[in-house]
Amino acid sequence: MTRVTGIRMARSVFLAVAVLVAALVATSADPPAMATAASSARQGPAPAPAPAARPPAQLSGDLHAHDPALIREHGPRGSWYVFSTGDPAVGDGTVQIRRSADLGHWSYNGTVFSRIPSWVREAVPGVTNLWAPEVTFHDGRYYLYYAASTFGSNRSVIGLATNTTLDSDDPGYRWVDRGEVTTSVPSDDFNAIDPGVVTDAEGTPWLAFGSFWSGIRMLRLRWPDGKVAPGQGEPLRLADRHVPPNAIEAAYVVARNGWYYLFVSLDFCCRGTDSTYKIAVGRSRSVSGPYVDELGTPLAHGGGTVILSERGTMIGPGGQSVFGDVLAFHYYDATANGDFRLGLRRIQWTAGGWPRVADRP
Repeated sequence: MTRVTGIRMARSVFLAVAVLVAALVATSADPPAMATAASSARQGPAPAPAPAARPPAQLSGDLHAHDPALIREHGPRGSWYVFSTGDPAVGDGTVQIRRSADLGHWSYNGTVFSRIPSWVREAVPGVTNLWAPEVTFHDGRYYLYYAASTFGSNRSVIGLATNTTLDSDDPGYRWVDRGEVTTSVPSDDFNAIDPGVVTDAEGTPWLAFGSFWSGIRMLRLRWPDGKVAPGQGEPLRLADRHVPPNAIEAAYVVARNGWYYLFVSLDFCCRGTDSTYKIAVGRSRSVSGPYVDELGTPLAHGGGTVILSERGTMIGPGGQSVFGDVLAFHYYDATANGDFRLGLRRIQWTAGGWPRVADRP
């Protein structure tokens, strides 16, 4: 064999190997389907579908929504909905609903109930409105969780209502109250308000909740009734600032790419332009924690990476929920004497898997 022939053969072998390696790399740039499914089963459910549209630079219409829970109706052309804390002067203070076709213009769409359920009034004397709802979809049904309390008290309840549709024009539209999910009383060290629901890798739903007192807690739920699963001890502990008055609340958990992200609101809401609310986050490989922030500080020991705080005339953003890559929250508008408004921002994710909030929607 001549040297030239040997070189040519070597090049041929090299090219064949290179082609084979390139093919293998191309097919493994993302894990094979079977491996991806196995990883998803271990680490968490697939992320929520990305929204069809991004929030526009300016929202319009009825934006008077506090503690907004954002969801898109199931289906390719579903409308967007925001469920929010009730106003005592409207619908007996029950959960309010707003609707949008494009995430930009919002219209008032009534209340969940015509009046506060009688069992809630008995459980929480003096209640005037329902707070901080959460809405999730499972197996053809929408589950709406809501809280009832009075300001500064932990005599509180979290209740549940269900519906088969969010479209108020649908003949089957009807919110059915399912009663109590969990409760707290003054002898407890937690406060049963601000529900947030996430489903884990095995399909088990979990309820994160809490406000001040001992911080953010968690209970396991069960399908199909959406109530607390039996046989649990005290609620799990997810986040605690430890320094009185432990100003942390509004838990919302998102499953994404093998991680669970715990979003919380820190400091004080409901004070107009004096509000100091801000949104922070931590993450965990397990839905029940431990959650740590970007610096590695556990949220159970005061951690939390702040991702949104006061910006210009937007004061005290918080009371958040997440759908796809859209963060919904309320804030206090310095141009409107501190009145509250609905805010929407797009979430961008770093290469390391941490959320960032865009400066503009």
